[in-house]
Amino acid sequence: MNENVEVSHFMRSLNVALGERSYPIYIGHHLLDASELLNRHIDSRHVLIVTNEIVAPLYLSMVQESLPGCSVATVVLPDGEIHKTMDTAMKVIDTLISLKMSRNTHIVALGGGVVGDLAGFVAACYQRGIPFIQIPTTLLAQVDSSVGGKTAVNHPLGKNMIGAFYQPKCVIADMTTLQTLPDREFSAGLAEVIKYGLIRDPDFFEWLELHIDDLLNQDLDKLGYAVERSCFNKAEVVASDERESGLRATLNLGHTFGHALETGMGYGEVLHGEAVAIGICLAADLSRRLGWLTDTDVARIVALLERARLPVTPPADLGVDDYLEHMSVDKKNVEGQLRFILLKKIGWATLPIAVDRNQLVETLATYGRS
Repeated sequence: MNENVEVSHFMRSLNVALGERSYPIYIGHHLLDASELLNRHIDSRHVLIVTNEIVAPLYLSMVQESLPGCSVATVVLPDGEIHKTMDTAMKVIDTLISLKMSRNTHIVALGGGVVGDLAGFVAACYQRGIPFIQIPTTLLAQVDSSVGGKTAVNHPLGKNMIGAFYQPKCVIADMTTLQTLPDREFSAGLAEVIKYGLIRDPDFFEWLELHIDDLLNQDLDKLGYAVERSCFNKAEVVASDERESGLRATLNLGHTFGHALETGMGYGEVLHGEAVAIGICLAADLSRRLGWLTDTDVARIVALLERARLPVTPPADLGVDDYLEHMSVDKKNVEGQLRFILLKKIGWATLPIAVDRNQLVETLATYGRS
């Protein structure tokens, strides 16, 4: 790992190796104070900052002040997954057009996963593509959604059904912003951190078992290591499979179940990371039924998620038929056949596979339900 990580006195940087689309991820504290970091990736006088009503009062002025030579416009969106829609994206596009912003305009996404996904989607679409920069302010966005170029908005019938692969110019993960993150949001991000250990990094999973309490207490050294290692895992996978034709699909462990839960419950009722945590538990249970995971393996997975203060049982509101209906529009499906990312063991995920319907129904009907 260390051979691909550059270290300086105030930050660490990783590279997402995608040829001419390669870009750096900067990880550290007080990076928003380092104006030269952002400016080195902006070669235009025109910038549109897309943020939301929660983040704007905290960090918008700091980013604006770091761009003294630019003409800076802003769009402040309402907060929440429920607003990750085509209508909201069109409001951002309306601003770009009304201000006569050209193809060399840079979009800066300042916020969590919703802001990053939506702003990136707009950047991919406007005038067939304009540059954008990710400044993720949540743990989930820093370790997952800001890296890899997946941009999208939701459809009422399915999450992230309208989108594009479109890489940013850089990702600036200022961990100082996590200090203002509500505890529930912080825990939601830990679901994606734990996911990396489960799909490809068993040593990291064991490290998390030892240090999850340190992360919850935001120990600076431990948190920096967890963010860096998560980004390293994501960057390696994306570099080998940018458009999710194979290995990248493993990053969706728990997401087929989780997206069905989010859609069925209504966007925003359950945080994305919470839905992924429940989905990981369902995937682990199904993996056990297939003879891959042991009871001990499943217990370890559930225990770590619980210690991260994440939900591990499905809500009673959704029945088996609800899950099956919402999973039928999952992007991993082929010719109407449901496919899942499962675990051969802790640290080894499968590619998308079809499973026996009876075993799937047993998991949905019995796991976590009295």
